[in-house]
Amino acid sequence: MANGKADFYDLLGVSKDASDAEIKKAYRKQALEWHPDKHPNNKEAAEKRFKEINEAYQVLSNKDKRAAYDRMGHAAFAPGGGFGRAGSQTQGSPFTYTYTTGGQNPFGGMDFGDPFEIFEQFFGGGSPFRAQQQMPRYSIDIDFMEAVHGVEKQFEIGGKRRKIKIPAGVDDGSRIRFADFILSINVKPHDVFERNGADIYVSHEIPFSLAALGGDTNVPTVDGDLKLKIRKGTRSGSLVRLSSKGIPHLRGRGRGDQYVKLVVAVPNRLSREQKRLIKKLQKEDL
Repeated sequence: MANGKADFYDLLGVSKDASDAEIKKAYRKQALEWHPDKHPNNKEAAEKRFKEINEAYQVLSNKDKRAAYDRMGHAAFAPGGGFGRAGSQTQGSPFTYTYTTGGQNPFGGMDFGDPFEIFEQFFGGGSPFRAQQQMPRYSIDIDFMEAVHGVEKQFEIGGKRRKIKIPAGVDDGSRIRFADFILSINVKPHDVFERNGADIYVSHEIPFSLAALGGDTNVPTVDGDLKLKIRKGTRSGSLVRLSSKGIPHLRGRGRGDQYVKLVVAVPNRLSREQKRLIKKLQKEDL
């Protein structure tokens, strides 16, 4: 590969047409094999390989990054390549939105900054190779919006009340390590927003007339309602991307995106005049 970097597929030991499940399985195997704590006599080389494996997984487990890598190789993540570093979260442009119609939801893949952290999150616990002092564990329930914006909570530990700060961007199942305990976060679901990583999805109904003629509508975001321009001729199921209107990245700068699925409402009852106009339109279509 260019710049002396190993091919990401070779690092994980998979073919270029490998499925997501195969890539995930390969990462498990390689991460276990090359964890530095398993190589006490050659930790420096093992740590380098472990970080390379982590970087490869971050790219190949993300649909968009993988497609860019398949087209351009490592150049896709060089300065000016569009993604920044392969293992980092790219900075979003100022608020923009783009249309796509139909297709799959463009949920992003996992994105972790620390290769040891990805190991712990991926395998559902601490590294089995790293000796850790046993610390008491607690859990706390918070609302969806508290997870989005961050919150301070009063928490009773050992008969003492303590004030803890939960950072913006935590997700359900996140664990926060404090000086003398570990706190697991349980995030309650929202009745409007659906979260995947740092991205948010929401379905928004618009009347048939607005879809046909175009205009403005107010859509909910985690920061309040936002006026969205609807293009005339918009089809039901069209997806609008609101750049940087998602969840703050827990580790790093920037935010995810919000995706608005536009659902065109068809009226159940029509007046005589409405029926006449629709019939006229039907004849013109013929």
